[in-house]
Amino acid sequence: MTARRHRAERQGRRAETLSAWYLRLQGWHIVGQRVRTPRGEIDIVARRGRTVCFVEVKWRRRAEDLDLAIDPWRLRRVEAAVEAVAPRYARPDDDIRIDVLLIAPWRWPRRIKNASQSGA
Repeated sequence: MTARRHRAERQGRRAETLSAWYLRLQGWHIVGQRVRTPRGEIDIVARRGRTVCFVEVKWRRRAEDLDLAIDPWRLRRVEAAVEAVAPRYARPDDDIRIDVLLIAPWRWPRRIKNASQSGA
């Protein structure tokens, strides 16, 4: 792994840790982190009441770059991963959603609720 890739990986993990704390402060219980599936990885799985939220975390060095951090292709990968593990975390009567948390230095996290186009 190159030094640049290693640094990006470390920053991504730090952003996931910050995101988990951010969600906890908003009343969410973290039930999974870095959940690997055959179809991809889910950064955070959180539960609050009857809602299970699968969270994709994106970190960028510049806040301006966050607007391009998530696109339909990346979102479809997250949706496929959620389909693979949703039964593990959600009961039949639970609501399931996919959120995106956008993180940049010295900025409040920006959250896109129900980012999924297909309603995962």
